[in-house]
Amino acid sequence: MGLLRFAVKTFRLSLMRVGAGWMFALLTFNFNRVSIADLGAMAVIVTTLIGLHHFISFFQVYWGRFTDRYPIFGLRRTPYVILSNIGAALVFLALPSIAIGLGERSFIATVEAFALIFIFGVLMAMNGSSSNALIAEVTTPKERGAVVAFIWATVIISGIVSAGVSRVIMPVYSPETMQQLYNLTPIVVTITVLLGVVGLEKPISKEEHQRLLAQAPERGEAGPVETWRVATGLMRRNPQVRGFFAFVLLAIMGIFLQDAILEPFGAEVFGMPQKDTAAFQQVWGAGALLGMLGIGILSSLLPIQKKTIATIGGLGIAGGLAMLMVSALSLQREIISPALFIMGLGIGLFNVGALAMMMEMTVEGQTGLYMGMWGMAQGLGNGFANVLSGLGHTVMIEGGLVSPTVGYGLVFGLEALLMVVATGILRGISVQEFKGLTRQDITTALAMDTAS
Repeated sequence: MGLLRFAVKTFRLSLMRVGAGWMFALLTFNFNRVSIADLGAMAVIVTTLIGLHHFISFFQVYWGRFTDRYPIFGLRRTPYVILSNIGAALVFLALPSIAIGLGERSFIATVEAFALIFIFGVLMAMNGSSSNALIAEVTTPKERGAVVAFIWATVIISGIVSAGVSRVIMPVYSPETMQQLYNLTPIVVTITVLLGVVGLEKPISKEEHQRLLAQAPERGEAGPVETWRVATGLMRRNPQVRGFFAFVLLAIMGIFLQDAILEPFGAEVFGMPQKDTAAFQQVWGAGALLGMLGIGILSSLLPIQKKTIATIGGLGIAGGLAMLMVSALSLQREIISPALFIMGLGIGLFNVGALAMMMEMTVEGQTGLYMGMWGMAQGLGNGFANVLSGLGHTVMIEGGLVSPTVGYGLVFGLEALLMVVATGILRGISVQEFKGLTRQDITTALAMDTAS
């Protein structure tokens, strides 16, 4: 019976993340490819647009702390997860027409695009901190490795499915088929999030709510800016917090510099159609699934340290990216699939190890705050990755400084280097030392912000 309850809980937590996987996949394998390669939009505009919601990820810290203290009907996570998912999904209804406007270099369409993605980013910040906090609160440390592996497997499966659906509905680009594909998003997201979270969280009592409200000074957490100051104060005071934040930031940059330009790479260097570049998502996704499944099973049988898992994954990602660099520079298309598969294996291991560490790097009673901080590091890493990749494309390739083969090769090489550096930083992180950060440290950071 206990095993059955664990399986049901894990499955439902995974369903909760299906919508996020679907939405992010559409943005990074379809919207980018169509806008840049098919419609001729400026790469730096498109990739900055895709990365915008990551740059406002400091809202994760705010939403994390806000949901810690302000439940709805006694629920601190569930309502925020549902509202953020459905609201973000509605944005996708407008993206096909936005893509056309970007291709026409329309100023109005560009402003509309940034406004919509800003809204999407605020909602996904709420979603990320709330869903991660819910996962951390309803699982035990012993369960967490297997749960995280299954959840991320589900996220990647949802991306693979969205790529498969895209290949069927839109083998080549047309405005009508793109709109048909994006109209599915609110349906997929709403069904999966409701099935995933309704009834999973235990409501808190009014007495517990009052204790939560009494935990911080009056001014300390008034809004996103004040909460950001608290987070930066904690990073200044504790080298473990600072080091882990830097590790997450650099590692995510290393993984995702290719994310917004991988499909344009296939189109511009090898002349591949949309249905073939959509398969990139499926190849690396299959590798990630195998990596997560294998390490999930292995970690449930053997006491493997999460840091070791993340380290091996990071080095595997670097190896796959180095192979992509060779493919670009030597024009060897046959290297792409093995490179993506190896990169995917590394991502699978990295996700399990790093995310399990993130959930351990929290303090009781402040889970939302810390999960928001790590989510902010992820968001900034993603944002910088998108902007740098698009800027590199626009300056180097569109500007005629280098050929597409050299430009893409340089980007992939930079990613591999970032992953190696991030892995080096990880070796100096200790969960045990981090746990020395007590609630008194947090109170001190809040008091310092109040006095400033």
